[in-house]
Amino acid sequence: MVDHPPRLAEVAHRQQDLVTRAQLLEAGYDDMFIYRQTRRGRWQRVLPATYALVTGVLTDEQRRISAALYAGRSAQLTGLSALTWYGFRYSPRTTDVHLLVPHSTSRKSTGHVLVSRALSLDSKARTTAHYPVCSPARAVVDAARDLSDLRTVRAIVAEAVQRSFTDLAALDEEIIRARRSRTALIRKAFHEVTAGTRSAPEAELRDCLAGSRLLPAIIWNPRLTTDEGHTLPTPDGYLAESALALEVDSREYHFSPDGWARTLDRHNELSRLGVMILHFTPAQIRREPQRVRRTVEQAHASRRGLGATVAVHAAPVAGC
Repeated sequence: MVDHPPRLAEVAHRQQDLVTRAQLLEAGYDDMFIYRQTRRGRWQRVLPATYALVTGVLTDEQRRISAALYAGRSAQLTGLSALTWYGFRYSPRTTDVHLLVPHSTSRKSTGHVLVSRALSLDSKARTTAHYPVCSPARAVVDAARDLSDLRTVRAIVAEAVQRSFTDLAALDEEIIRARRSRTALIRKAFHEVTAGTRSAPEAELRDCLAGSRLLPAIIWNPRLTTDEGHTLPTPDGYLAESALALEVDSREYHFSPDGWARTLDRHNELSRLGVMILHFTPAQIRREPQRVRRTVEQAHASRRGLGATVAVHAAPVAGC
């Protein structure tokens, strides 16, 4: 066990047992001593010129700190790494640490560090004790640019807006900044959200039904009211001609501890007025899209014209 000089001990404690070669040399150690400590398994070299003064697997935070020590003070945490830091629930997990660095920086990707050079860093990045973290909007766009699955991008964008990590204006600004560089998926997902889509499964239901030649235009997230002007629950989709409501039931996206009771209340309130509600799970939409489409088409055909007989009025939400 090495009894570190007080100044190094303080630095190591602050940096969760991670230090740079420069800090070790400043403390009076030489390269041969550093080499012997790592050779004997007492320390570990985690990145070039970056060491952990402990053994074992690094925590997520230690990986982020080591990446920041390697890349320099100006490096900003972004992409999936930043989304994990913010607490996004539905972004993919990765052991890599994605950093933005100034374009003039010579640092390269290595080990668990993914380095992206940028002409302009994020002016809205948040300061932490060890590294700046890009704003949620910048992190979402950077993450989406490295993803190839629209479903995943949809989930990230929907969560960012639903949980108020960011807003549409900030996302739009970042998409414009990124221009056309690998932004096709984020642009599509952003368009869906601005059109009123509230979740990734809902967007998949839209795609599923968009190919139908038998269904009229569906009002998504409509404003429903009674004859007396009383506001009714908002289903995910509504076919006014047949008074047919569509709901995506997902514990992942819509359920809280009392979510089931709220779902029943919504169902009962619409049903008593003559609205038929079809419920689909995300798994059904993904695995059996043709069956889902056929179910909606058949229900609409059997109820065509009934919309005029129920005391429910539907209107699209402004801007959707």
